[in-house]
Amino acid sequence: MALSRLAQQFADEIRQHDWSDAPYRADRAGHRRQDDKQPSQQLEPAETNRIRMNVMWVTAQVVGYNDPNFDVYEFAEACGVKTTTRSGSRDGGIAAGLRRFQDGGYVKPGTWAER
Repeated sequence: MALSRLAQQFADEIRQHDWSDAPYRADRAGHRRQDDKQPSQQLEPAETNRIRMNVMWVTAQVVGYNDPNFDVYEFAEACGVKTTTRSGSRDGGIAAGLRRFQDGGYVKPGTWAER
């Protein structure tokens, strides 16, 4: 299933951004490390991937709440987040990072348990 236009645009922006120095500077949209006049400290690749994953989850919470056809795995892959384990199976941690109700509905963004 194809992502909604809005979900795809969020994913494109998340994937494009250089998250490797995120804790050390306030980045504008479209930051590219090769354009920096003075390079800043850089995270290790695993740390960078955790930041990207957290940004994906926060965005996915909003998109999932608003889009009944949302697929978090498709979205995560489009964001550049790895969605499989070393053995090649689907990583359950991707879905576990979202706040959802037992019936599958998404918790309202900005709350812990509201619909």
